[in-house]
Amino acid sequence: MKIGWLSMESLESELETARRTISTDGYPMSIGELTNLYRDKELIIRPPFQRLFRWDNDQKSRLIESILIGIPLPSIFVAQDEKGRWELVDGLQRVSTLLQLQGLLDDGDFPPLTLTGTKYLPSLEGVVWDSDTQSSLTSAQRLDIKRAKIDIKIVQRASDRETKFDLFQRLNSFGSKLSTQEIRNAQLVGVSPDFVEWLQELANYDSFTTLLRLPDTSKLQKYDEELVLRFLFLHSKTDAEISQIRNFQDALEDFSFKRALNFSRNSENSKVQEKNFKNSFDKLREADEDILRRWDLQKEAFTGGFLNSSFEALAVPLGYLIANNLTIRQDLRQAAIDFWSNPELNKKFATGKSTEARLKQMIPQGRQILSA
Repeated sequence: MKIGWLSMESLESELETARRTISTDGYPMSIGELTNLYRDKELIIRPPFQRLFRWDNDQKSRLIESILIGIPLPSIFVAQDEKGRWELVDGLQRVSTLLQLQGLLDDGDFPPLTLTGTKYLPSLEGVVWDSDTQSSLTSAQRLDIKRAKIDIKIVQRASDRETKFDLFQRLNSFGSKLSTQEIRNAQLVGVSPDFVEWLQELANYDSFTTLLRLPDTSKLQKYDEELVLRFLFLHSKTDAEISQIRNFQDALEDFSFKRALNFSRNSENSKVQEKNFKNSFDKLREADEDILRRWDLQKEAFTGGFLNSSFEALAVPLGYLIANNLTIRQDLRQAAIDFWSNPELNKKFATGKSTEARLKQMIPQGRQILSA
């Protein structure tokens, strides 16, 4: 009984500490009021957030249908910044749809919304917010939308910054169709827009894009930027540090937040990391533009698409050797062939392993293969 009592006491202490890191408030607000906050620049939707606005017109029209027929909308979450403004944390698709309908996102990418017919309101087909030349909502219907209420959950500015970051991750992991990196980017931009821009620049580096040649769907979901982040996170770690990773995604989140929190592209750390990144992919590209693909013994060529296993066994280890000024094999192409030709290594890298287990085996082995 004593042990159980101590356990509950520890839990209460942890709860008290965790609750102190976040301060929240909430109340209903009309869509008209929310719109006015956006107009007055008191509701912030950062540009990288808007690039995640991916609903099609049918989805947007169903939202407007729901409002017009009186279906309650889910809560949206905002975080109060140091100036007291609200930064959108969760609810991008809904809020952006409402702003686009009213013509407030007309920046070339999002012209004023033309609605499509819906299940209950087929006559919405071709309707716009307000126009003298095409079908539009009546003044009464526009007022219905403006007066509709939406519940606002507010993370106040006294809250811990890391807790705000974690909140966004949790909110967007419940049934969200956004990729892990899209979610990560959207919140990282609230910590450091420069850091996210830097990641995007590295992802567009010519040698990197040539070696990966990812499909458009992967690039749309920012997988190239996640690979940049993975490289930055892993290439500087020792074998012992890699062996201690218990949850890779959690570790990557922690690294990305801390890196963004203290980011400066002019810092020595950023310059060195960028140099190591570019040097690594330049060397791999010089060896063979297909080197991050599987070696086909019959065809005597690298074939197929980009493989994570090659990235983790070749690119990340090469970055480590470069960063630590260690001697590197000159024949990187042959090193890659040796990797794929070793049956024992291929058994270790078989599918079904967890990311953590795979990295613990692959990266140290890659460093051995690439070392002179």
